[in-house]
Amino acid sequence: MMTGSFTDWAGTIADIGPVYPFVGTEWLLVLAGVVFWLAWHISQLSRESAKLKMEDEHHRSGGG
Repeated sequence: MMTGSFTDWAGTIADIGPVYPFVGTEWLLVLAGVVFWLAWHISQLSRESAKLKMEDEHHRSGGG
């Protein structure tokens, strides 16, 4: 896959330009990663709290 129009790699990187796809969408990928990370942590905290509450109720009721 080629994203630029050049014939060889000789020269400075500024003359060649970006050589990877989706240039300019890095901020979108970072944002998606942060949103996923926060959602995972919130979900994990919720599930752990529910499980701890269930275990607490089990032990308080005398279940062993």
